[in-house]
Amino acid sequence: MRRFTALIVIASALWLWGAPPSCEADSRLKVAATLPVFADLAEAIGGSRVKVSSIAPAQFNPHFIEPKPSDVVLVKRADLFIHAGLDLELWRGPLLDAAGNTKVFPGQPGELDLSQGITLLEVPDRPISRAEGDIHLYGNPHYWLDPENGKFMAGTIAKKLGELDPAHAKEYDARLEAWSATLDAKITGWRSRLAPYQGQELVGDHKTWPYLMQFAGLRMEQFLEPKPGIPPTPKQIAFLEDYIPAHRVRVIVQSTFFPGRAAETVARRTGAKMALLCQNVHEVPEASDYIAMVDTNVNRLVEALR
Repeated sequence: MRRFTALIVIASALWLWGAPPSCEADSRLKVAATLPVFADLAEAIGGSRVKVSSIAPAQFNPHFIEPKPSDVVLVKRADLFIHAGLDLELWRGPLLDAAGNTKVFPGQPGELDLSQGITLLEVPDRPISRAEGDIHLYGNPHYWLDPENGKFMAGTIAKKLGELDPAHAKEYDARLEAWSATLDAKITGWRSRLAPYQGQELVGDHKTWPYLMQFAGLRMEQFLEPKPGIPPTPKQIAFLEDYIPAHRVRVIVQSTFFPGRAAETVARRTGAKMALLCQNVHEVPEASDYIAMVDTNVNRLVEALR
């Protein structure tokens, strides 16, 4: 956190002292997105009318990003700031404060919280405490992994771009319609491929996957983490070594960027297969855009389940 604060101070100073202006006028909307997956959706809908940058690297836990001075400058210059909302990016507030771009502050025209309108899972219905682990206060924030939510998010982005750039609103709507048609066709194919495995139970590494499980018709009730955010313990591993064969669990889902030793150990001892899934565009080479990211996850799930 101290390093983050120092970087913010440096970036702010550099900006105040004056960054050299661009020699060429650029009429494109400047979009800063917290995650690569949001940046990809903005590019898909905005096309050549937008210039999009993302803050978080693809192969990193989005909860624990440390923005760079260059990220502060990106947000400072942005016409639109896109984020996950909820409490996924706890670094979002300090980044906005350092950038000082009031038009992208919460509630302002240049801010877009993609969680708005999403039906959230795992919303606490009682007071929670730190003793229960890193439970999200407002519900599970990994909602973009359900492609039905992805379609809704794309529509939200198209609407916002049209509000900021009404002269090209019809163009954004046309790109949304074409992109959504492609996604709808893929959704039909994904559901067909997943249909033989409906109701099967999987074990996960972390509570990243409930939205994908909901779309896929699969169940995930046990995790390598004994509590959210708590690394796997010998006791939890021993529990899973009994649980997996007793409940005929065939697959352990592991994030590509999470340490995989515990998953590998449990898989080896139980005979379960591992499915390495991604939650961000460009996290693996195959996940070159949003639709390809979901396609990669479905392919890997089906391969492990069969």
